[in-house]
Amino acid sequence: MASRTYMQNPVCLIENTQNGKLVTNKEALKLLSDINETVVVVSIVGFYRTGKSYLMNRLAGKPQGFSLGSTVQSHTKGIWMWCVPHPTKRNHCLVLLDTEGLGDVEKGDENNDCWIFALAVLLSSTFIYNSVGTIDQNTVDKLHYVSDLTELIKVKGNDEDDSDEEIDLLKVSPAFVWVVRDFTLELKIGSNCVTEDQYLNHALQLKTGNGRKVMEYNLPRQCIRNFFRSRKLFTFVRPTTDQNLHQVETLPESQLEAQFVDKCREFCHYVFTQSEPKTIKGGHRINGRKLAILAKTYIDTITSGAVPCLDNAVTSLAKIENTAAVADALTQYKKQMEGMVKLPVENEKLTGIHTQCQKEAFDLFMKRSFSDRDQEYNKQLVAELQKHYFEFCDKNEAASMEMCTNLLESLSSEMEKKLRDGFYARPGGYQLYDEDRQKVISQFHSTAGKGNKAEDALNEFNKRKALEAESVLQADKLLADKDKELAVEKERAAQAEQEKKAQEERLRSVEELRKNDEITHQENVQQLMKKMEEEKENMKREQESALESMKREQEALLEKGFTERSNAMENQIQTLKDQLETTKMHNTVESVGNIIRGVLDTGITAYSSYQTMKLCSKSTKI
Repeated sequence: MASRTYMQNPVCLIENTQNGKLVTNKEALKLLSDINETVVVVSIVGFYRTGKSYLMNRLAGKPQGFSLGSTVQSHTKGIWMWCVPHPTKRNHCLVLLDTEGLGDVEKGDENNDCWIFALAVLLSSTFIYNSVGTIDQNTVDKLHYVSDLTELIKVKGNDEDDSDEEIDLLKVSPAFVWVVRDFTLELKIGSNCVTEDQYLNHALQLKTGNGRKVMEYNLPRQCIRNFFRSRKLFTFVRPTTDQNLHQVETLPESQLEAQFVDKCREFCHYVFTQSEPKTIKGGHRINGRKLAILAKTYIDTITSGAVPCLDNAVTSLAKIENTAAVADALTQYKKQMEGMVKLPVENEKLTGIHTQCQKEAFDLFMKRSFSDRDQEYNKQLVAELQKHYFEFCDKNEAASMEMCTNLLESLSSEMEKKLRDGFYARPGGYQLYDEDRQKVISQFHSTAGKGNKAEDALNEFNKRKALEAESVLQADKLLADKDKELAVEKERAAQAEQEKKAQEERLRSVEELRKNDEITHQENVQQLMKKMEEEKENMKREQESALESMKREQEALLEKGFTERSNAMENQIQTLKDQLETTKMHNTVESVGNIIRGVLDTGITAYSSYQTMKLCSKSTKI
């Protein structure tokens, strides 16, 4: 678990090499992977030398950190990361991503800028666009990167229907915050004073018509309106005089413009309180480890020449996480079992410990796993747990049999000596032999901690002593033939009784396992129901957010007279409504029942079948 301080300073997460190749920084991925708390990811993009890094330092609560630079050169290369404790959300980590400036003349690679922009969108839950001056046509034209997102980001795999791709993209898109620096205009539209958000919506208003110029004008605006779930604007005055601007990070607030300071506080408060945790498709909230996997997956895809696909990324992430979840659960189970079980142990105690350790293993698995389609990894865990339990049972039986055998040999050592010395080779010797044998059996029964093979071991002991007892009996001259026949019958009855006890001991082992596994079965049903209910709520929250965003956009279009566009959105809205209704109607109990039949029932009966096989094997030998 990472320290609550996480990182003292920013580190480069994605490096932009001199040849324009994007690579992940292994050290940064390791730091990020150590963060098990839910992450809120805030990224910022904009043209170089527009003050992006200063705002990110304010969000980090530090005067310095991200490099500001004081020349016309771009200082931030690639994407830099700073992980700090979230100031308002407990058990959350605030991940700040500061990107290199767009339009760097030294780089001269437009595609590289597009990928930096796309990665900031893919990795963040709040996306900040930073510009200078005002929002005019030139400024919007510079934001053409957003128009390229549909070409740079895919939602579904190659073989899947992409008809609802725009809807699916909206579900996982970040919130959009536009920051305008050095803003000097009055917030007015015509003669009417407006809010910042009204000013932004006015700037993003579409034009009517179908001509080429209208379409070019509308394209970036339409992409912003359609792609991001929410929009917010902050306008900042210049922080200080020109001569002090290069040292703004070292100036105390008293030497900065009061309006600028107030706006910084308002901006930070909004980001802290309104930025949501980072989610992936399905509404799953992610931690630092999962964010690190996503970052590497996206970079590997881009490096290969392909386009990042959200579905493929989630599938890869789920495979990595679920595989690790199974491994972690098994490791914990084995460690706990080895620590709690001192072999040999009574079967009832062993199955009780197994039940407890298995439950905790499933708890750990459920917390980490997600998108376990068809419960593939759940099934794998059940099978592996049973396999390791069988191994413990075999070791326990072997240890019990060894201990009992050694104990019987030790207790009967005096009898062995008497036999060698001919003590029983006299009239009345059989009675003495039988008394000593019963004494051994009594001492054996009174010894604790023998495990679950006591009766079986005693049965084998009696079998080994059968010829010996017969020899002593026949050599006893004191007994008449009839007495010897009765003694033989008694020996056979005792052996049959002991065989019965051994069989009952095996059956009790099976029954004990069935009983304990039924308890485990019910507990796992509850765990699966809770897990599926959480995933249902995640999906519902994702769909509701997208639906609310799409309704707002439809209302805005209707208000401005874009009836045709508004009507075109109706099918998408209805699709979302249908998805949401399906999610709400989803019967978790019924689904869990179907899953359990395919996942856990096999586990419940597996060891019973295993023991039954052993019983049959024993019966065959008999």
